[in-house]
This record gives sequence, C-alpha cells and structure tokens, in this order.
Amino acid sequence: MQVILFQLFLVLYMSTVLGNLLLIAAVRTDHRLHHSMYFFLSNLSFLDICYTSIIVPKMLVNIAISSKNISFAGCLLQVYFYLFMGETECILLAFMAFDRYIAICTPLHYNVIMNTVSCVRMICISWVIGCIISSIDIYFIYQLRFCGPVTIDHFFCETPSLLQLSCSDISVNNIIKLVGGTSLLCIPLTLILISYFKIFAAIVRIHSGRYKAFSTCISHLVVVTIFYGTAMFMYIRPKHLATEDADKLVAVFYTVITPTLNPVIYSLRNKDVQRAMRRLVGPTACNPNR
Repeated sequence: MQVILFQLFLVLYMSTVLGNLLLIAAVRTDHRLHHSMYFFLSNLSFLDICYTSIIVPKMLVNIAISSKNISFAGCLLQVYFYLFMGETECILLAFMAFDRYIAICTPLHYNVIMNTVSCVRMICISWVIGCIISSIDIYFIYQLRFCGPVTIDHFFCETPSLLQLSCSDISVNNIIKLVGGTSLLCIPLTLILISYFKIFAAIVRIHSGRYKAFSTCISHLVVVTIFYGTAMFMYIRPKHLATEDADKLVAVFYTVITPTLNPVIYSLRNKDVQRAMRRLVGPTACNPNR
C-alpha cells in the first residue's frame, strides 16, 4: 500500500505544481488575460502550489521511509504556513467573487474600480489578514505544553490533531479555533453568496451574453463550494460528527486533490485560458488543422 500511495500522491503533487505553474505562465504571457479576473486566478494558483507543498513532500518522505519523525519546530512551522495559506485563500476567493460582481453588475465601471492598484491592494489584504490570524493561532499553540504521547494520528501537523497531544488547558485554543474559524469562513462566504445572488439576478435580466456571463462564474462557484465545504466540515462542525478516519479523508481532499483540480476547473470552461495554455505547450497545439 505504501508503494501505491507514494506513486499516487507523487503524481497528484506533480500535477498540482505543473498545472498551476502552467496556468500562471499562461496568464503572464497572454496579453488577453491581463486583467483582474486572471490576476486573482494566478495568485490563487500560486497559493495552491504553496499550500500543497507545505504538506505533500513531507508526507511522501514519511511514506517512503520507516522513520516518520518531525521536530516540534518543524511541526509548528507546518501548522503556521498551512493556516496562513488556507486563511489567505478564504479572503482571496471572496475578492474573486467581488470581481465577478463588478464585471457583470456594473460593467461600465469595471476598469475604474478593478484597476491594477485596487487588485494589488486586495491581494495584499488577503495575505496580511492570513498572516495575522495564523500568527495568533500559532502563538497560542506555542504556549501549550506537550507531555506526550508524541505520535500525531494524522499525515501532517493539523491543529486539531496537535491539540490532542497537549497536557495543558486547550479551552482558549478551542475558543479561538471556533471563533476564528467561524468568522474567517462565514464572513467571506456570506459576501460571496451576496455577490452571486446579485450576479444571478443581473444575468436573468440581460438578453444577450447570458451564457458567457454565467460561464465566467460557474468555475469560481465550483472551487468555492469544494473549498468552503471541506473547511466548514473540518472546523465548525459539531464535535459528535468528528471521526479520525473522516478527518483524514477530508484532509486528503482539501490538501491534495483540490489544488490539483483548481487549474482544471478554471480552464475547462474558459476558451481564453485554454488557448493560452495550448500556445505555451507548442505551436502545433494551436493549429486547429492538426
């Protein structure tokens, strides 16, 4: 099983890195993709590469060798960057929904509102909020005492599994996890739902270009559903629904599978992205007669 798992996760990891790098390169090299929607998309791809690289390489090493150790500092660093990237992505997905709202509901003001400076500010806000919240989380984890056992029943250092090993009072950590997780998930998700409610109301009223307007939103909606669905299951569900096997299965989904699917989802219904990617692959791929 370890050989099979190693090969499977290695292929998924390589697909994640190559797929997202290809998407970033396509956005940067094609002038038709030089606007805010794809600027946010390339940042999401960069986040996905970082997000999965925090976890999967160490997991592959653990599968390949008999010694599956990680230092306390290494474990804390993994928790910090895992939270950092995940929380940043929560905010970024909300800004991407806002971008679609402006593009469809107020198209005449789109270039004024979503200019380069505004987009850079939104990206910076996403990273700063993710950094601040993850720093608070890791600070309170660092204050705990860990007396043993020293075995984490998970394939990476995830917060709930790490807290179970502490012999200190973790009530404050649980409150921070509940309040922070609920706020960070529910507030952006509420803004996303409001944006798409107004978007769909606007799409219903237009007579031409309805399919194109809807197709630019459906990919983002799929990614939002997968990301927020798994995150809410992990962090704001009732305790009686928590099982170790379910936690590991869901964790595999949002740390390994979702970053692999994102570039596929965004390019599947977007002809501009498909054209740019084919151009990167080679000139023969761009020739429709071959």
